[in-house]
Amino acid sequence: MKRIGLLTSGGDAPGMNAAIRAVVRTAIYFGMEVYGIERGYAGLLNDEIVPMEMRSVSNIVQCGGTKLRTARCLEMLTKEGQERAVATLNKHGIEGLVVIGGDGSFRGARVLSEQYGVPTIGIPGTIDNDLEYTDYTLGFDTAVNTCLDIINKLRDTMTSHERISVVEVMGRHCGDIALYSGIASGAEIIVVPEIAFDIEEIVSKINHSRANGKHSNIIVIAEGVMGAEQFAKQLQSVTSYSVRPTCIGHVQRGGSPSMADRMLAAQFGNKAVRLLAEGKGNRVVGIRNNQIIDMDIIEAVSMKKTFNHELYETLQMISM
Repeated sequence: MKRIGLLTSGGDAPGMNAAIRAVVRTAIYFGMEVYGIERGYAGLLNDEIVPMEMRSVSNIVQCGGTKLRTARCLEMLTKEGQERAVATLNKHGIEGLVVIGGDGSFRGARVLSEQYGVPTIGIPGTIDNDLEYTDYTLGFDTAVNTCLDIINKLRDTMTSHERISVVEVMGRHCGDIALYSGIASGAEIIVVPEIAFDIEEIVSKINHSRANGKHSNIIVIAEGVMGAEQFAKQLQSVTSYSVRPTCIGHVQRGGSPSMADRMLAAQFGNKAVRLLAEGKGNRVVGIRNNQIIDMDIIEAVSMKKTFNHELYETLQMISM
């Protein structure tokens, strides 16, 4: 394989630039030409292709966002859009493709591999950590640390005013950001889509903690449950304590990637190119039990995400 393409798709995630760098430089090491596709699948359909050299990826390993930019592309779900994508790849002589993104991006990669014979490798780039086949996705660790920093600051002011803070974090329908940031920040309560909540039980836990000498409470809620403002209003109606909502928002998707995400990016990018160099496609890379793995993309996207109930039970034991 002499020429490969590279795109980032869907929501941006810290570490995407580091992965771009790893893909480009590994490909050059193997004697391949690399073409960057701007704005994800939308750019592929619109022929937004740029050659990438060694210096194209200088000084980006520490940068958040994605140098190639990203976009949603509903056209990629249509046969016409898929045929346009393949035509663009053929026009530029691109023999293989690396796609950095989440489950939606992987579905596009699967179509290109399965139906059109384009060797495609997926790198899991999403802060949500909502892909079952891999223990961690690129950007998750940085997003959790961003939430952790903000929750730490909120704890200071909530303690000063003896209030309850309801903190909304991202994750779509996956509660991992809430779970990990909640445990790491010492939150008293975590509300996630995977487990139904009882508002009266939450009030009981708050009352119990106050009786034991606590002066504030942190509740971390995943966006897949409801917004912080809605939950805060519901809670305020059944408690006498002052409740304040905070939505952390898109700041979770930005910022310089953590060491863990930079290491994942380097390993994921390197593995993706190695697979293409071996003539393999229709694969995704990931990490499991601290080992970099690859597996069939069809199998990967069909796996249902499971929730870590053991970690959630740990919270119940140590939070009060």
